[in-house]
Amino acid sequence: MRDAKALGRDAQAMGEVTATMTGFARTLRAAGVPADHERTQAFVRAAGHLGAADPDAVYWAGRLTLCAGPDDLPRYDRCFAAYFGGDRARAGRTAPPVVTVVRHTAATDGAGTREPAERQALAATASATEVLRRRDVARMTAAEREEIHRLLAMLRARREQRRSRRYAPAARGRLDPRRTMRETLRRGGETARLRRRARRSRPRRVVLLVDVSGSMAPYADTLLRFAHALVRCEPRATEVFSVGTRLTRLTSELRHREAGTAMLRVSAAIPDWSGGTRLGEELKEFLDRWSCARGAVVVIASDGWERGDPSLLGQQMARLSRLARRVVWVNPHKGREGYRPLTGGMRAALPHVGAFVAGHSLAAFEELAERLSHA
Repeated sequence: MRDAKALGRDAQAMGEVTATMTGFARTLRAAGVPADHERTQAFVRAAGHLGAADPDAVYWAGRLTLCAGPDDLPRYDRCFAAYFGGDRARAGRTAPPVVTVVRHTAATDGAGTREPAERQALAATASATEVLRRRDVARMTAAEREEIHRLLAMLRARREQRRSRRYAPAARGRLDPRRTMRETLRRGGETARLRRRARRSRPRRVVLLVDVSGSMAPYADTLLRFAHALVRCEPRATEVFSVGTRLTRLTSELRHREAGTAMLRVSAAIPDWSGGTRLGEELKEFLDRWSCARGAVVVIASDGWERGDPSLLGQQMARLSRLARRVVWVNPHKGREGYRPLTGGMRAALPHVGAFVAGHSLAAFEELAERLSHA
């Protein structure tokens, strides 16, 4: 019978291997591969069965469990080569490389095995990340903006549920006469038990109107990436339009899973990038042509610099507020100290807005996503 020290060494080695595997999954998420918690757990179990000391076994265990499609394979190969030093996975590795962990976590698996210097580096990085979360997107460097876009791509936005008119089988609820009768006929006329039904629940629809005019140029790309995160989470309950001098539906372009590809398609679809702003006319066209605003949460992302008639915008906002469940206006300038909504467009729209929020930073987008989950 093995002694307690040997069992303790085995448990420690297993914990180190698990920390290495989960660190590799975090590296993949940073590269855009959807290696979520369930896939990571499947990877750890598969590597345990196949043998964590065998590089080929670890490679194929990760490839079959962490990758969601063919587009992930090139990124997976690059990350595997960089993380495991080319070809070999070493069970004695106690923690992911600092360059990988620093980008992601302040407190994750295997934190107790890290050296004090590494823990200090992680704490400093977590503090820097928190500062970056609240920094204005328009004042960021290209590298910082890229990091914010990567974090937005991992955003998981929950959605408020609503009761549908359709019914589904349920243990409790109203009597379902059709299913009860079919069950009775299958049993030769004897009623075994009464079947019941209840209304289904569906995510509430969210409609985003993103201003892509010249005054919104520093924020438009980040707002569209936030819209991509919402579409990715609920593709059937999200609609996205760009407004400027023309109204353009972008939902189909944003349904691509890869954020970079989706943004390329969006750029090709929008004909009025950095143009003027005619919010009143575009909102009227939206309400005349599309019926998706009824009962939905409508989010308008704009600074309110209306070049058309502000009274038309006020009329259409009143019309929208009667149709939608709630109207949320996102203005990037609201996050700045001392901001006051003095433009004609904002003054015409605000009486019909249910919530007026900022949209200038990653923290503001996270707060908006949380608001949509309870709208």
